[in-house]
Amino acid sequence: MEFEYQEEYIRNSRDVQLFTCRWLPLSPPKALVFICHGYGMECSSFMRGCGIKLACAGYAVIGMDYEGHGRSKGARCYIKKFDNIVNDCYDFFKSVSEQDEYKGKRRFLYGESMGGAVALLLHKKDLTFWHGAVLVAPMCKISEKVKPHPVVINILTQVEEIIPKWKIVPSKDVIDSAFKDPIKREEIRSNKLVYQEKPRLKTALEMLRTSISLEDSLHEVTVPFFVLHGEADTVTDPEVSRALYEQASSVDKTFKLYPGMWHALTSGEPDDNVELVFSDIVAWLDKRSDIEYSTLHNQFLAHRGSGAHVVRSAPTTPLMNGGSKKKQQKPSVYGKYLCGWKGPRMHHHSSM
Repeated sequence: MEFEYQEEYIRNSRDVQLFTCRWLPLSPPKALVFICHGYGMECSSFMRGCGIKLACAGYAVIGMDYEGHGRSKGARCYIKKFDNIVNDCYDFFKSVSEQDEYKGKRRFLYGESMGGAVALLLHKKDLTFWHGAVLVAPMCKISEKVKPHPVVINILTQVEEIIPKWKIVPSKDVIDSAFKDPIKREEIRSNKLVYQEKPRLKTALEMLRTSISLEDSLHEVTVPFFVLHGEADTVTDPEVSRALYEQASSVDKTFKLYPGMWHALTSGEPDDNVELVFSDIVAWLDKRSDIEYSTLHNQFLAHRGSGAHVVRSAPTTPLMNGGSKKKQQKPSVYGKYLCGWKGPRMHHHSSM
């Protein structure tokens, strides 16, 4: 299947320029998938493999670099308020959904790591707007293995308003902990759009507070979701994904653990593992993009009482479901591609 790639800059309610991009199938899309990237990451390069795979599966994929991330303006990786990220995504994603060519299309959130937290907060902001969410190693709790000691957190909290942008938070190398494949790990290190310095004080505390708040309110989640987690993840806690599955009020919910896999399920694992993960994601989306199927399925689940399914098995086990914006310029079309290929002979790697 062929797809088209577009880029566009918009301005948020604080008049900050934000970068957005889209991967679009040439035929009418099955549904819309809105990408929420992780901390320090960006869409055009790091999330490219995800965008291509989902576009090739027939989905319109829309992403935005948060303020201070990637190609968006703002202090690098400075999060003054986590709600700013959520509100910027909500305003942009909703504006796209209201475009004539997308009216009536089902809307899904796709969040990785910190982006999983963004996706859950977007759902809580508008409980009836989203038709489902794919949550890849979501940041519902920061693992104790990478979180600063409580004494350090207490000290930092006392000075956050004095030196909010200082890069003084002690932290372990997340890239080393997240990306299993050494070649892909070095590819990430060479991506100049990815933030690789120490976390800023205010940013780290905002992420910590957000994860604590989410962990305490998992029962408020009602959106259909598929949560995926590597069993060997040391960045975000797989047990909190299990807790999300167990405590969420969603009728339709699925949880899958991938034995031996790390945090970066879709970009840091060997290619075979990445393909497995995306096949599971596409299968989940395909069923819920079929309006007739989804309606009957939800009626069945409501009658039965729960659609929850947890999968913990060898990776080969088949998945079973159980502010206002001011546009600066029109979207730039960067060409049409054949999935897996760019040009007549050049192979386009989908993992990165």
